[in-house]
Amino acid sequence: MADSTEQPAQRKRQFRIPTVEDIEKSRKDAEKRLAPVESMRDALSFDLSSSTLQPSAKANTPATNGAVPLTAPPIEAQTSHSQPVTIAGSRAPLIASPAGGGSGRGSGQIVLVNELQRGNPVLECVRNVRWSYSKDIIPDYVVGRTSCVLYLSVKYHRLHPEYISKRIDGLGKNYRLRVLLIHVDTDDCKIPLREINRIAVVGEMTILLAWSLDEAGRYIETLKAFEHRQPDIIRERVEDTYMARLANSLTSIKSVNKTDVLTLSSNFGSFEGVAKATSDELSLCPGVGDLKAQRIFKAFHEPFISEK
Repeated sequence: MADSTEQPAQRKRQFRIPTVEDIEKSRKDAEKRLAPVESMRDALSFDLSSSTLQPSAKANTPATNGAVPLTAPPIEAQTSHSQPVTIAGSRAPLIASPAGGGSGRGSGQIVLVNELQRGNPVLECVRNVRWSYSKDIIPDYVVGRTSCVLYLSVKYHRLHPEYISKRIDGLGKNYRLRVLLIHVDTDDCKIPLREINRIAVVGEMTILLAWSLDEAGRYIETLKAFEHRQPDIIRERVEDTYMARLANSLTSIKSVNKTDVLTLSSNFGSFEGVAKATSDELSLCPGVGDLKAQRIFKAFHEPFISEK
């Protein structure tokens, strides 16, 4: 019975109401824990025996009883790694590559621009390729190892007609593709273009006409972008089959289309049969009238060079 009477007494819990001094002490302890630390070592040194992670006053003392204190390594040790540290969200500085190594012939991926073109508004239209000024080149633009461009506006040519001849003479025989890029910036351009064309033929230049600065800039970009491309990409693609070659031949005659080619092939069997057919026989084919039949007949029977 004694045990039964003592058991309820042991279960009683005593609650203590905190005093004003206890509340003030708890507030000061919290402010102390949240106060800024002086070093990274203090910030990462915690008392593991405490219920809350707070800076330990014994962080710098040697460990006892085999316990290893959780301390941060010195700042010098953290920054002495041989591998660079990449910070999230940061970007490495861009390093500009040299413009062709200062050589006027090996331009690489950059269009070399003569210093004489400084201030030319066409440079503002060259946006899709990189370019850089160079003092070692003779032409206005070097767009490849064997390709160059001379720039000329029609207005400037009318004021200085001797300018382009001197520039072409200065090129010599150094470049295989020599482009004369002409900006047509005036309406009265027939006579100046005729003069420029004569100069270009004598100087072995290829003329490209641009009717705006944007078009001139695109020509320079295209010449550089297609520097190593083969000319096959701009050639007409003709299928290497009999019907494709037959259609390519017969459609060169005026008003003859591919449907007419199929009709002629089914009626006469071959190219030789079409060539030997008379005008009346050709006109009997569906879709081939008298006028078209006469044109086909003349294409095979009239001489290529008219006799006067």
